[in-house]
Amino acid sequence: MSTEVVLPDREPRRADAPAALSGLLVIDFTRVVAGPACTQTLADFGADVIKIEQPGRGDDTRAYEHAERGGESAAYLSLNRNKKGMALDLANPHARDIARALIGKADIVVENFSSSVMEKFGLDYPSVSSTNPGLIYCSISAYGRSGPFAWRSGFDPITQAESGFMSLNGFADGPPVRTGPPIIDLATGMSACNAILLALAARQKLGCGQHVDVALFDVALAMTGFSGMAYLMSGVNPTRTGNSPNDSPTVGVYEASDGPLYVACANDRLYQRLAAEVFGRPDLLSDPRFATRKARWINRAQLRRIIADIFASDSMDAWIARMNAASVPVGRVRTVEQAFNAPEVRTRQRVCRLPHATAGTIPNIEPPIAMQLTPTVEPSAAPRLGEHTAAILRDRLGYSEQDIERSRRAGAFGEGEPASRV
Repeated sequence: MSTEVVLPDREPRRADAPAALSGLLVIDFTRVVAGPACTQTLADFGADVIKIEQPGRGDDTRAYEHAERGGESAAYLSLNRNKKGMALDLANPHARDIARALIGKADIVVENFSSSVMEKFGLDYPSVSSTNPGLIYCSISAYGRSGPFAWRSGFDPITQAESGFMSLNGFADGPPVRTGPPIIDLATGMSACNAILLALAARQKLGCGQHVDVALFDVALAMTGFSGMAYLMSGVNPTRTGNSPNDSPTVGVYEASDGPLYVACANDRLYQRLAAEVFGRPDLLSDPRFATRKARWINRAQLRRIIADIFASDSMDAWIARMNAASVPVGRVRTVEQAFNAPEVRTRQRVCRLPHATAGTIPNIEPPIAMQLTPTVEPSAAPRLGEHTAAILRDRLGYSEQDIERSRRAGAFGEGEPASRV
């Protein structure tokens, strides 16, 4: 049985603080995870992001199953904060005219359709950049917009599997494991946001925009990190090591008497503190089996059993207090429920609630970026499908009420759809 999590209202933003990206217009043709994650960050810091969705259905994440409030899913609400919502049927010529007019006024376009979709609509970079040479156009895809694999569609777990990233997750005696959260999607969204900001900086120097191309597979490959680099240097295929990198006996999960802890003694200095100051076991330093990092690795099974027995002798609170006093890295292995109610979350105001037109309020997870002079904008909930269509047409394109009605009758917003659901 689920219960509603009690959250505080958000503390107001400082009224005189500027927004880092204010004045930028972003036309957002993305859906699902990677693209919306990218554009949400732009919106959080003040860009005016207009999210274009298919009438009737909208972003696929609106119907995801994790949780629902006010008719919207947790996935959709978590990825579309601070955006304005517009419904356009891009199969309709009148709707494509509206899209081209908006792109003509935009600083940034972000799209993650399948290959050739934007080209079919006449909304691809070559088609729109000639009339807006300052445009920064970001394409997010599975395998890039060029090359022999550009035609392939793909999703986060597919690229985790194909890049070798998944082969590094899990325990040595088990199968490869995908990450729980869609980590490649989210990292691709971050990479796309970085690419856009780089292109903005370049535009200041060069006086023109450009096309940037970010692919899930490329991000997944890069995220193999030093494991991938080690393979290229040694020719040895890296394997899974579970919770302990390189099967280290001093890094990983140990069970205290009342629950699990994650310990990270990754060097000699920290191991010395753990043995002498936390455990009170100087013999674990003088014993030749454990005196050096190499010796500890060779005798890791023996050392792991000894450490496990020691941790099992006392509670999590007791060990955390001792290890914090000795500056030895340690943390509780928490569930999501425990984490979101932890002091690191609540006292640092990482979660709050926001007003929502149909739900009353919805939860909000704060962006993981803090800027002293240009903090995030005052947040607003993700838009309902087509919520701002009429307002965008009036404010951005100068449409009259008669113009909006003509567009509606022409089917630009979908058959039988009003210009706005407000």
